[in-house]
Amino acid sequence: MKRKLEISELIFKIISYTLLTVFALACLYPFVYAVSASLSGRHAVEYGEVVLFPKDVQFQAFARMFNDNMFWNSYSNTLFLTFYGTVWSLGVAILGAYALSKKRLLFRKTFNFFLVFTMWFSAGIVPQYLNYLDTQKVFRAVGIMDDKWLVVIAMGMAAMNIILLRNAFENVPSEIEEAAVVDGATEFQVLSKVYIPMSKSTIATVALFFAISRWNGYFWARQMISNQHEHPLQVFIRLQLEMYTDPDQMTGWAEIYAPDSMIYALIVCSIVPILIIYPFIQKYFAKGANAGGVKE
Repeated sequence: MKRKLEISELIFKIISYTLLTVFALACLYPFVYAVSASLSGRHAVEYGEVVLFPKDVQFQAFARMFNDNMFWNSYSNTLFLTFYGTVWSLGVAILGAYALSKKRLLFRKTFNFFLVFTMWFSAGIVPQYLNYLDTQKVFRAVGIMDDKWLVVIAMGMAAMNIILLRNAFENVPSEIEEAAVVDGATEFQVLSKVYIPMSKSTIATVALFFAISRWNGYFWARQMISNQHEHPLQVFIRLQLEMYTDPDQMTGWAEIYAPDSMIYALIVCSIVPILIIYPFIQKYFAKGANAGGVKE
């Protein structure tokens, strides 16, 4: 019986590891292909000869991209939106989660219900767009002409992330808070000295969620930012894709790289920062998601 159990466990592990390996390779292949296509010559890309490794290696697509001032401008705009957007959204989420985690908060259940309700039902894109337009008018009235701040502030709340933080704060032992209050700690000190340090895994996870969302943000940045010098990287990539797929724009194209190579080069450069940051936060990811997703 014990031998049969060991054999079944071995078979299960082999199947599991095989499927996991296949899944990992399937996830990795698009990125490898993007790198290979960005480095391959025009003929190899246009005739579908690139499968895994680059052919007729050239670096002209990257060279042209790096010499494009609009690329660096869009990159700086994305860094702006990601940094300030993450800081703003994380601040709103922490303050909201801290308040909702307190049983002494008046109408606590009502506030929590309305927070969850926004996850079930949405007003729709049109009302949201009209709301952003009204916010934009307010910004104009007070002298804020940079639409990047509109994208940063107007999209500052995410119900799911607030719930994750709320659950993490509710798991902090009340005895520690009581001891801090007895020692004379203010409400802000309790939050900054007790709750935030004890929930750093969940906060790091939520910060990663916000950062990735801001870094990949496209739709509302495209709709609300009219000045092309303020466009983030994702909007810039989309505009470049529209240009390189337009036959009229490609008339007389005589480069040694294909138009698709330029697009893949942009995609690779847009992914690299996330690949660099993610390993440093990965150690908090599973612990933070569990701490915020499970309520004891």
